[in-house]
Amino acid sequence: MYNAVRDKLTDFTIFKDGQQKLGTADITLPSIEYMTETLKGPGISGEVKMPTMGQTSSMEMQITWRTLNEDVTELHAPKAHDLECRGAIAHYDSSASEIHQIPVSIRVRGIPKKLELGKLETAATMNSSNTLELVYLKETYDGVTKIEIDKFARIFKINGTDYLAEVRAALGLS
Repeated sequence: MYNAVRDKLTDFTIFKDGQQKLGTADITLPSIEYMTETLKGPGISGEVKMPTMGQTSSMEMQITWRTLNEDVTELHAPKAHDLECRGAIAHYDSSASEIHQIPVSIRVRGIPKKLELGKLETAATMNSSNTLELVYLKETYDGVTKIEIDKFARIFKINGTDYLAEVRAALGLS
């Protein structure tokens, strides 16, 4: 590997069901936050919001479109939608004085939660948006899966380690 300075997302595209390229949009990816329970009592000085590893709070993804289009309404159909955002991240290799493009992919399965039709203003973007509740997320960076969360299959992987494997085994699910 070269001495890389990570710079920026050069470009990205959006696909639905692995094939259909969707319109021009900006995407706000979800926060991944562990669910917590307050731990307090004898032997503890105060309170600790103890994370439950592998159990995450709601994960939302927002897609903001320049204008209304068929993709806006299609993504509001009351069913799960499989989307993939494929991008290229610029890395400056300081040892060779070259810029390399590293592939990144974010795959999600989301259920429609909110549709904003946007605003009508002459010579301006409409800022229509879809908000999806994610039940599956997979981040791949340079061909390597870094994060995979499947809420219904009880999978929570970070850098190849499945932190819910022991839970599935204890439940007799593996």
